[in-house]
Amino acid sequence: MKRFIAAAALAFTSMVTFAANPQVEMTTTKGKIVIELYPEAAPKSVANFLQYVNSKHYDGTIFHRVIKDFVVQGGGMNTNLEQKPTKAPIENEAKQALEKGLKNDRGTIAMARTGNPHSATSQFYFNLVNNDSLNYPSFDKWGYTVFAKVVSGMDVVDQIAKAPTVPGDRPAENIVLISAKELPAKAEKTASKVASKASKAGK
Repeated sequence: MKRFIAAAALAFTSMVTFAANPQVEMTTTKGKIVIELYPEAAPKSVANFLQYVNSKHYDGTIFHRVIKDFVVQGGGMNTNLEQKPTKAPIENEAKQALEKGLKNDRGTIAMARTGNPHSATSQFYFNLVNNDSLNYPSFDKWGYTVFAKVVSGMDVVDQIAKAPTVPGDRPAENIVLISAKELPAKAEKTASKVASKASKAGK
């Protein structure tokens, strides 16, 4: 019986680990923001974002575009207003993300891009309101790819959104993304506890 319990627990462990979505903690000069990423909805966008996170690309960048009741954008410039080098652009996944239920709603994060639908690199933006006009197909038949949402710290995003700006929508004083780091998967923690209990039950 104990062996059965242990086997069942280990099977549950495997299932939970598989189901986890990655989370990233952003430490800013206004406070901390935690976002959850959705690789099933936008796999290329999530993989791209995590590569920038894990390479420390975002550390020391600023939120260089703040538009009230629209978006807060960052991920591309350092405190000297210099554009940081990026990897190659990625494919637009807005349609796929929308089909999975991800919209440019308040509290979601999407990839910023130029007029070229497949030009997203490192820059991202927080939606401050429901920006339906940015959803696929949008005005250019492509839309903007949503890949994550805020799970804690939306009040911090709102504080950033209140910053006074200068022409060009840049905050008058730099608001810095001090660091961005991927958090240990909650599922892995849960799995570890389950495995520990399973081990004890099997003794």
